[in-house]
Amino acid sequence: MAEESGRKQRGTGRPWPKGVSGNPAGRPKGSGLAGELRKAIAVEAGDILAALIERAKAGDVQAARALLDRIVPSLKPESAPVHVPGLADAGSLAERAESVLQAVGAGDVPPDVAAALVAAVGALARIHELDEIERRIATLEESHAQ
Repeated sequence: MAEESGRKQRGTGRPWPKGVSGNPAGRPKGSGLAGELRKAIAVEAGDILAALIERAKAGDVQAARALLDRIVPSLKPESAPVHVPGLADAGSLAERAESVLQAVGAGDVPPDVAAALVAAVGALARIHELDEIERRIATLEESHAQ
């Protein structure tokens, strides 16, 4: 057991309520180095942007990238559509997952795409389970009501 000292023991969590500062008269926001830099850039932003555009036009790849990174979103990888033989004809969810794994073994489907497909089959199985539970609960409630 810990010894009691003369100091007040601080509890766990925050010492002040959420949203309340421990130092309300502290340093104002934006008064630090980052705030000063933002203010300086804001004053010269037009000239900086014009110079960056001119450098990009002159062939400066880094200047062009800096501009394009700010206005054009990065491309996200997209998977091409895949055909899994036997998936449409499979009856049970287990058979569907098995057909995906067989397609991986045959080299028809990449393993990462197959993992996503099997995960989707697993999610579908959970949805079926919840649907079945809800159906059974409704049946029980109807039988108790009679």
